[in-house]
Amino acid sequence: MAQAVASADTHMAGCQLCPKFTHTFTILGKKWNGLIIEALLVQDSMRFKDLAASIEGCSDRVLCERLKELEDEKIVSRNTYRGQSRIDYSLTERGKELLPVMKAVHQWSDKWY
Repeated sequence: MAQAVASADTHMAGCQLCPKFTHTFTILGKKWNGLIIEALLVQDSMRFKDLAASIEGCSDRVLCERLKELEDEKIVSRNTYRGQSRIDYSLTERGKELLPVMKAVHQWSDKWY
């Protein structure tokens, strides 16, 4: 066991994680972001109240913050409709490209949990 840890330490010695990977993992690893993305992958677009109802335990304030962050990262799009007070959220092309990532996470979690 100690030898395996030493081997892993040697492998990572002098190695830095790619900044793009670090940035991506910061976004995807932030609490609630994965669940927001998953909900929007399941349904093409959702109103705020429907998103809030589908993500149990996330306060409206935090959901609003996370949606804004995901919008700033061009993963989520906030859609307004002229002449209506309707606003909904959907995934951008960038967000939709997370589908295989989310499928892999599902497979991993099914296997290990």
